[in-house]
Amino acid sequence: MARDYDSQLLESVAVRRRRMRDALLFGAQRARRSTDERLGKVFAGIAIAAVLCAGCVGWSFLQATLAQQKQQQQQQYGTPSAQPSSASSASTSR
Repeated sequence: MARDYDSQLLESVAVRRRRMRDALLFGAQRARRSTDERLGKVFAGIAIAAVLCAGCVGWSFLQATLAQQKQQQQQQYGTPSAQPSSASSASTSR
């Protein structure tokens, strides 16, 4: 019998503490604020997802741009090595 009373007492104290904490955090309009908080969390999640998507797109664009520049440099350095030989033959024919 004493254990039942003790467990009921502990449970009632826990419920009271939870209610006091909720009253302190949320005030009198608990239900309304919890909905506002949920909407805030949804908008924060959407904002984080948008930032991550923008980061992925930016990273992809950066990689594509760097690959394109590397390809252009390889083409530029590949053709000048062929041009000096033709330029040297042109200078010798003068």
